[in-house]
Amino acid sequence: MDIATIMGLIFGVGFVLFGIGTGIGLFISPQSALIVVGGTVAAVFVSYPLKDVLGLLGVVRNAFFTKEEAVHDVIALLVRFAERARREGILALEKEMEQVKDVFLKNGIQLAVDGTEPELLRDIMETELRYLEERHKKGKSIMETFALLAPAWGMIGTLIGLIMMLAELDNPDAVGPGMSLALITTLYGSLMANLLFTPMAGKLDTKSKQEVQIRELMIMGILSIQSGDNPRIVEQKLNSFIAPKMRRMREER
Repeated sequence: MDIATIMGLIFGVGFVLFGIGTGIGLFISPQSALIVVGGTVAAVFVSYPLKDVLGLLGVVRNAFFTKEEAVHDVIALLVRFAERARREGILALEKEMEQVKDVFLKNGIQLAVDGTEPELLRDIMETELRYLEERHKKGKSIMETFALLAPAWGMIGTLIGLIMMLAELDNPDAVGPGMSLALITTLYGSLMANLLFTPMAGKLDTKSKQEVQIRELMIMGILSIQSGDNPRIVEQKLNSFIAPKMRRMREER
């Protein structure tokens, strides 16, 4: 679970509620929520194929629950593989396959064990990585579309409220509810965009870049192992993917 995402949402909602104080009832409007949430979701369905929208739950799960791979652990695993391959030959890594949980790494090691040419191995893994990036970009794009549409539907709700208010100017009792609907829909749209959808799009983008970096590191490690590099050289190559501070942290472990 991504604690930062959960904490951010809790703090965001908490600070808004604290700022509102005891007048929370004034900000609850099922009509406004229906207009903003329903309209935004409907517009997203218009914007994307059905299968992409239905896959939204998976996108949201990635923002909240995807466990980050520790780059230190990946480097340590690849260096251990390099040591065994150097000592016993690359075919010995076939016995290590059961310990590899990452499918991308497992497939890459298997290709190396099977004797795949280095250039072909690189092409296969980089193609898979490229399609992974495209899937991540699609998820981010959906979140950005939500962020773009939510304030717009808030404004639509505002226009509806104003029309209702203007139509009942001769009835003072109807002016208040109409104005309330007009303002609350704008608030709902802005909150959804700025507290939920835009930050989630940013979180998905960050996670995608981290995952791509680790996958590139894996490709470099597998190719280095396949070429028979000394384990120390393999480690130095892989350390080049991380910041000097993280390298020092790894050495201290």
